[in-house]
Amino acid sequence: MKFFLNKKKTTAKLLALAMALSMVMMSFAACGSGSGGSGGGGTVTITDHADREVKVPKDIQRIAVCDIYPLPSVLAVFFDSADKIVGMPEPSMTAAKNGLLGQLYPDILKAETGYIDGSNVNMEELAKLEPDVVFYSASSAELGDQLTEAGFNAVAVSVNKWDYNCIETLNNWIDLLSQMFPESDKSAAVQQKSQEIYDLVQERVENLSDDQRKDVFFLFQYSDTTLLTSGKQFFGQWWADAIGAKNVAEELTQDNAVPVSMEQVYEWDPDMIFITNFNTYYPDDLYNNTVEGYDWSPVSAVANHSVYKMPLGMYRSYTPGADCPVTLLWMAKTAYPSQFQDIDVISEAKDYYKEVFGIELTDEQAKSIFEPAQSAGEGFAYQ
Repeated sequence: MKFFLNKKKTTAKLLALAMALSMVMMSFAACGSGSGGSGGGGTVTITDHADREVKVPKDIQRIAVCDIYPLPSVLAVFFDSADKIVGMPEPSMTAAKNGLLGQLYPDILKAETGYIDGSNVNMEELAKLEPDVVFYSASSAELGDQLTEAGFNAVAVSVNKWDYNCIETLNNWIDLLSQMFPESDKSAAVQQKSQEIYDLVQERVENLSDDQRKDVFFLFQYSDTTLLTSGKQFFGQWWADAIGAKNVAEELTQDNAVPVSMEQVYEWDPDMIFITNFNTYYPDDLYNNTVEGYDWSPVSAVANHSVYKMPLGMYRSYTPGADCPVTLLWMAKTAYPSQFQDIDVISEAKDYYKEVFGIELTDEQAKSIFEPAQSAGEGFAYQ
């Protein structure tokens, strides 16, 4: 009798466990199925940047972003709304709080960030957001597999598939989004304006002599222990090529950011230095040697006060993003002011955002793109 009662209890426990597991699976399926989450009305099959065929809902209402930091800003301007963005990484949030994105779309500041740390995603926390689609970096193949196995509609987005060409990468991001959200299709508008600005810059710098071409150095990350730049296989190379300049670190062929020494910088002796918003430092920090262990005074760019902080509008402009064409104009005019005397970057920024995305910026908002907040560079550490 005692054994029979225990057996009944055991059976009941097993049934309860099975029901609980079933509920969990249904919850994950809701996030990952074509009719789950807030979406509905069938699915559409797209090919993402990892060359995977992915079925996503036609009606996507809830979006989470993993380790592709510029994407939330691109999504917001693509929709001219942040309503769909329910989750994004902390570095994306930092940029939103310190740039135009949070001003234009305050709802984006409500997005959750606690489900991801680098490329480590807490699947249970992510599931609580009930996303209809989850975007992740195409270089994080393992994360993509984990997301798919957990039942999410995981869509890969690449930053380097197009050889770190920022504008071509932006065009392909917009093209992918336009396939997923055809009612917001902006492919033609983005490509046309991007090409127009790129062609303008090329026309004005193509006849520069070798002596006129500036030697530039990109200060990507910087601290008392770290000095990182762009070699040939990173965004700085494309920016330098795009404005008709020479990346002094082109000889370095490692992919992504490359550690360098001050001795190497002395040897290269760049004419100009561009500081990204992946660190908190400004030109004055180089002019005044505020970071212990570095002496920038022998470098020509520092001696001639030719050090510049890169813009930050919707996101940190060193990477692909909505600001790319405007940043290209700014960088070209900064390097070669005589070739671009007639270009007013503030006016051009306003025109670009209005023509392409229907966003009307005030003069003050457009000006702020080129005067980024120091705190926008917080939270980045080289691993």
